[in-house]
Amino acid sequence: MERLANLIDRLNECIGEVLKWGMPVIAVICAVVAVLRYGFELGFPWLSEAYIWLNGALFTLGSAYVLRTEGHVRVDLFYNQLSARGRAWIDLLGTLVFLYPMLYFIASKAWPGIQRSWARLETSPTIGGLPFMYLLKSCLLGFCLLLALQGLSLMLRSILVIRDPSAGPSAGEKGRG
Repeated sequence: MERLANLIDRLNECIGEVLKWGMPVIAVICAVVAVLRYGFELGFPWLSEAYIWLNGALFTLGSAYVLRTEGHVRVDLFYNQLSARGRAWIDLLGTLVFLYPMLYFIASKAWPGIQRSWARLETSPTIGGLPFMYLLKSCLLGFCLLLALQGLSLMLRSILVIRDPSAGPSAGEKGRG
């Protein structure tokens, strides 16, 4: 179980590390768009869309990395005061009760639109926009898949802690080491 969790963690860590380099690219593109528009009265729809689409892709595909590193928002009323086993139970049940149903809902609602987009090789509705809207829409499936895998890692680590709290860090401490 731990080997599989480590493999999933490494996958999402690698993806997160690659995606981090996209943020400076987005900032530069945004600055170029602003300078061209306000400094030279030039506009390129594809360039304006590029930083918006990149931002969407980075946030959807990087969500599993954020979960892995505990960068998400947690309403912590009592979580940190619990034992390792108590935190593991919350992580396990939270994944099963909240994360997986949400991912199922998103994937099942997104799938028909993604299929249509690929069948049409959908492009931007903006004249002069980017020609591959279907790739951006596919990021929703990447979001669901990567988060489902990271949820599996979280559950496996939680099960290990529930079975033997001395076996390793709690699922809630895994991203801090």
